[in-house]
Order: sequence, then C-alpha cells, then structure tokens
Amino acid sequence: MRALLGYIGSAGIVALRYIGGMGYLFLDSLYWGIVAPFKGFRFRRDATFEQMVRVGIRSLPITFLVLLFVGMILAFQMARVLKPLGFTDYVADVVGIAMTRELGPLLTAIVMSGYVGAAIAAELGTMKVSEEILALETSALSPVRFLVVPRLFGAMIMFVPLTVLADLIGIFGGYIISTQLLDMSPSLYVNRTIVAVKNKDIITGLIKAEAFAIVVSLVACYEGMGVTGGAEGVGKSTTTSVVLAIVFIIVADCFFTALFYFIL
Repeated sequence: MRALLGYIGSAGIVALRYIGGMGYLFLDSLYWGIVAPFKGFRFRRDATFEQMVRVGIRSLPITFLVLLFVGMILAFQMARVLKPLGFTDYVADVVGIAMTRELGPLLTAIVMSGYVGAAIAAELGTMKVSEEILALETSALSPVRFLVVPRLFGAMIMFVPLTVLADLIGIFGGYIISTQLLDMSPSLYVNRTIVAVKNKDIITGLIKAEAFAIVVSLVACYEGMGVTGGAEGVGKSTTTSVVLAIVFIIVADCFFTALFYFIL
C-alpha cells in the first residue's frame, strides 16, 4: 500500500509539473504575442502566416476525408436505429447537431494532433538536439517568441475556420447517404439541418475548437523544446506529443461538454 501511494503521489507531482510547465509556456507566449509588440518587439507575422498555411490549408484534404466518412458512417448508424421507428428524417438532425457540437471540433483536433502536432514536436526537437535553440538563448533571443508564438497563434487563428469547414463536410457526408440511400429529398435534409442546428451548437463547437488549438500546439511545442537524448529523444517526444495531445483533448472536451450542459 505504501508503494502504491508513493507511485500515485510521484505520478501526480509529475503531472502537475507538466501542466504547470505548459501553463508557464502559454503565459510566456501570450506575453510575446500580445504585450511585447506594444513595447517595440516586432510580431513575427511572416512566420505566423506560414504556420497558418500549414494548419489551415495543407491539412484540408486529410481533414475533409476523415469528416466526410464520419458523416456518412453516422448517417448509416442513425438510420439503422431510427428507420424501424419511422423517424428516418431525424437523421439530418442528429448528423447536424453531432457534427457542430462534438464530432467536428473533436475529430479535427485529433487529426491535427497527428498531422500538425507531430510535425511541430519533431521540428523543435531537432532544433533542440542541433543546439539551434541554445544559439537563440545565447544570443539573448527568446525561443518562445521566435518558435512557439507563430505556431501557437497560427493554430489558434486557423482551427476555427477549419472546424467550420469540417462541420460542413461532415453534414455533407450525411447528406449523401440520406439522399442517395435513405430516400430523403435534398430539400428536406437541408431544411431539417437548418432547423435543428442552433447558434449555441455552433458556438459551443467553435469554443471547443479554440481550446483544442491551444492544447495541440502547446503540447507539441512543450515536448519539442524539452527533447533530450539526441535523435531517439526526438522520436520519443514526437510520439509523446501526439498521445498526450489526444488525452488532453478528450479531457478538455469532457470539461467543456459538462460546462455547456449546465450553462446552456
């Protein structure tokens, strides 16, 4: 029992230290991204724009592919439940609400954790191993300003529009199945979706998307800048960033879902 309690305590300390480190990194990033430009430090717009292209443009094909098939799968599964009851028309309602509230932001963030998060962790990890980050510190330049801020702000800016497009693609996947295989007219599907999806559904989904953007980018940057052990350490850090990002995404999703349930 003493050994078990000791293990739980040490694991809790490690978790708190990790969360605290990410919190400090986030605050430092907010300083260099928001406060420092008013003190004469130039905001790195070109680097941020480059990260925006990576997050919002280059990731469109894989995100659209995943959400399209998820929308189709969801329509199939709901039709199997609702058809015996004579409520096949409600497939449009379920797909629209599920996509905007939950599946759109959640699946987009999970895809981004593997597509963008892993790349960020590998890049920063390689820079740490090759002592490029140390060179910045030696030159009295903040690695957070030059490396973390563009990646964090690029993700925060682009996750929201990317999630909106992912929602639409997922709803379109349900539209394909409903109109082609479930004998629902296109106008009925569109009208039911418009009526079912409320503004609060869209807003709550986009709030989740912004939170997930912070989680994915922060975990990737924190893991990348903390690499030790050469090339092997870069590989471990990349894997850890993806796993932890997904875990934190699920935890944050549960938190926001419960919060919105009681508030709205």
